[in-house]
Amino acid sequence: MKIRHVATIVFVSDVEGSTAFYRDVLGQQVSQDHGTVVMFEHGFEIHDGVNLLEKTYKKPGGFANGPQGKDNLDIYFEADDLEEAYRMVSESGVRMIHPIEIQPWGQRVFRFHDPDGHIVEIGDPM
Repeated sequence: MKIRHVATIVFVSDVEGSTAFYRDVLGQQVSQDHGTVVMFEHGFEIHDGVNLLEKTYKKPGGFANGPQGKDNLDIYFEADDLEEAYRMVSESGVRMIHPIEIQPWGQRVFRFHDPDGHIVEIGDPM
C-alpha cells in the first residue's frame, strides 16, 4: 500500500478574499473553484473553515466564524527573485512578521500573515 500527499487544505474565514490574496498578491493559479473550496496548482487548497469543521465533526452551527489562523501553520513558498517578492508582498498591505533574514540553514526568507492570520513564508529556492 502506498499513501501519498495530495494537498494541504488551509481553513479560511473568507474564501473569496483569501482566493484574491493568494491569486493576486502571491500569483497562485486557481485550478478549481467549488465555492467553499478553492484548489490552486501544486497541491495548495483553501476551504471555508466553518463549513469544513461542521462537515468533519458533524456539528452544524457548532463553530464560530472569524479568522482561522492560529500562528501554528507555516505556508511555505519559494521565489526566484526574493527581493521583488518582498517588495510586492509588503506593498500589498499585509501584516509583516519580519523582513528578509538568513535562516540557520543558510536560506533567506521573510514571513507575514495571510488574511486569516496564518503564517506565510517565502524563501529562496532550496
